[in-house]
Amino acid sequence: MRILQLGKFYPVKGGVEKVMYDLVTGLSSRGIRCDMLCASATPGPGFTVPVNEYSDVHVCRTLRKVASTMLSPAMILKLRRMARDYDIIHVHHPDPMAALALMLSGYRGKVVLHWHSDILKQKALLRAYSPIQSWLIRRADMIVGTTPVYVKESPFLAEVQDKVTYLPIGVDRVVADPSKVEEVRRAFAGKRLILNVGRCIYYKGHEYLIEAAAMLPDDCHLIFAGEGPLRGKDQELIESLGLHDKVSMLGFVSDEDLAALYEACDVFVLSSVEKTEAFAIVQIEAMSCGKPVVATRIPGSGVGWVNADGESGLNVPVRDSKVLADAISAVLAPERYGEFSSGARSRYQSMFTKESMLDRCIGMYSDCI
Repeated sequence: MRILQLGKFYPVKGGVEKVMYDLVTGLSSRGIRCDMLCASATPGPGFTVPVNEYSDVHVCRTLRKVASTMLSPAMILKLRRMARDYDIIHVHHPDPMAALALMLSGYRGKVVLHWHSDILKQKALLRAYSPIQSWLIRRADMIVGTTPVYVKESPFLAEVQDKVTYLPIGVDRVVADPSKVEEVRRAFAGKRLILNVGRCIYYKGHEYLIEAAAMLPDDCHLIFAGEGPLRGKDQELIESLGLHDKVSMLGFVSDEDLAALYEACDVFVLSSVEKTEAFAIVQIEAMSCGKPVVATRIPGSGVGWVNADGESGLNVPVRDSKVLADAISAVLAPERYGEFSSGARSRYQSMFTKESMLDRCIGMYSDCI
């Protein structure tokens, strides 16, 4: 098989790009030709990054960024030249530029549409993009979600459920430097650590988690790892509630330090409130360390499917600080903590390893061809 992953940006930063790149590196390491075509994350000339003998990442020149979309006419020209070299083009949605490039490429082979999420916030973009999105849905031979819940609930896919399936995201197990883990534990000696990882943005629901922290015992300490435009507002809420000794906002954290936080924490909490949070890779990274998860039941999202309620942790309604605090306390209770911890590790190992993602992806491609 010869596969092209199409969409998004380089260098890899967001979740969609990470899934694309992990498929490229993983499939090519198994001897399958798998390339990646994307736009540059910042305006500048195009270039090619060799990955190995079976894979290259082709990065096209970006003119400018508009409504979270990279405008890259070079992607259209590049795909027209190379499309016929592939048995399958695996296009990652949402990415209007990639969809337009595919539409204008003249490609007649098989198309796998990876539906990572609906377009929710960018209403004007959706109105302009809607005809191309409708074409893309019709054109796809197979539509793949990250969870069965999201693709079943998406209003855009209601009429094409006969060609819809799902491919759970998989990641390598998080491995931390023991000395870094010890540093974290010394810094918060005697505390049970609650970790949240993600940008400080509107749909993360940080305010509800901060309010929940006020209701937890004094031996609990909440750590936020991540930057974002609402960090200042979150910090103001922490100060107004008198929680400066109980909640820490670390801002940007390196991958090495983040691994130590995953390993050192006692429970991971995802407080997101909007369907924009479609999967939350951070949940499975925490599970890989055997950490129980408390997550929210977001209508239409796959978040609550990723965290199996009563098995790898607990799921609670959105925007309810009291219930969030109660769930954290329930997971931390000594009589159940070991059960949740082993359940989290088992769910990761059975559902969310990178190797299982690659195995399922190869099977999916075989079915498509």
